[in-house]
Amino acid sequence: MAEEPIEEEAQRVFDALDGAEAMTDPLARARVVGRLLKDQVGRNKRFMEYRRQVVLDLRAQKVPYRKIAAELGVSLGTVQDIERGSGRWATRQKKPAAE
Repeated sequence: MAEEPIEEEAQRVFDALDGAEAMTDPLARARVVGRLLKDQVGRNKRFMEYRRQVVLDLRAQKVPYRKIAAELGVSLGTVQDIERGSGRWATRQKKPAAE
């Protein structure tokens, strides 16, 4: 199954990430990767909130979950998780540790 085309701006980001991975100097690559990882911590939270706001706006317009899922390229359950603010990047309550 072929990937869907992405926006030109996003393709440039993916190309740059591929370029970082392809760096031949291991120390330079490690420095770049470290900086990318550090930067992504805050950026992931913002990205998830951008996506959540789109889902909330579409739901306010009564757009069905299935249509939102198709538009975003995710599962129905993922759309519901995004709407609730739960999921991979959300802070979830931890289960109490077994004693």
